[in-house]
Amino acid sequence: MRRQWLDEATYADIVALCQSLPGPTSSEVGIAIGLLRAGPLGAFLAWLGFTLPSAVLMIVFAYTLGRLDDALVPVVRVLELVAIGVVAFAVWRMARALAWEVRRTAIALGATALALAWHDQYVQVGVILLAGLLGRFVLPASGLGTRVAHPVPIGRRVALICGALYLTLLLVLPLARVTVPSGGVALFDSFYRSGAFVFGGGHVVLPLLQNEVVPPGWVSQEQFVAGYGAAQAVPGPLFTFAAYLGAAIAPFPSYNDQSAIVDLFAVWPPNGVAGAAIACVAIFLPAFLVVFAALPSWGALRARAWAQSALAGVNAGVVGLLLAALIGLVMSAIASLR
Repeated sequence: MRRQWLDEATYADIVALCQSLPGPTSSEVGIAIGLLRAGPLGAFLAWLGFTLPSAVLMIVFAYTLGRLDDALVPVVRVLELVAIGVVAFAVWRMARALAWEVRRTAIALGATALALAWHDQYVQVGVILLAGLLGRFVLPASGLGTRVAHPVPIGRRVALICGALYLTLLLVLPLARVTVPSGGVALFDSFYRSGAFVFGGGHVVLPLLQNEVVPPGWVSQEQFVAGYGAAQAVPGPLFTFAAYLGAAIAPFPSYNDQSAIVDLFAVWPPNGVAGAAIACVAIFLPAFLVVFAALPSWGALRARAWAQSALAGVNAGVVGLLLAALIGLVMSAIASLR
């Protein structure tokens, strides 16, 4: 705005677009501005400048936390309280904005119940899709928006390719995960799906990532909570939490964990800088694809009543998912005090 790269109306429309897409809103706004200003290379450089400092800090924190050993316990307790407070505030703020009337509240509470009843890694995806379907039929559309006035330096063909790639990866990666013995593929799949199904802000990625990295033993619950708490204090997009998780992954299954069944033939994902790079790229890739896919035709899509209603349902559903994550954090904190 200050540099007059965009006018106010275009900037407002870009923000509205990114709030309606899956993925991290702030990063997508930066990607869109970079795209409009300097094409695909500008989009990449805008994302890199916005993301890299935070990602580096989170990787450093992962290495530092791994060396604390016995000192980890008090650090985790403090960061656990920070994470609970931040998520509680996010639930309250999002509920007031996105689940403020009876029908939306019902969708949100239903999403919470489903998320708490089933802990499978695909439940969140099903909840989001179901919430969108319910919203399509029971929620009214909001006022119509305007088109993006600024010329977009990519055409409809590129947009269609990016949209098709977004969906193709969602289908192909889980298949590749079970057919290709590669820990890198498994890691990429987990973080790509988490980034592809996040609606409503960075905090909603919490339950998705938790289900991907904690149950298989890649990261302990204590490490997960500590990293999430640290991510609140680091400037930059919350999605760089993925860099911390990728770096903090155990180098091999913990044979000392009596609650885990160790598979001697398990394919373990990479950790350290390599794991952080894979996780970070995978979780942000959907943001690039959906921005490139949606920006050229945003005005036409936004003007459709059914799309607005479905989006309203999705937003209410993610409030419920975040509430379920908050309940999980509180229960984990209570259990750790016993």
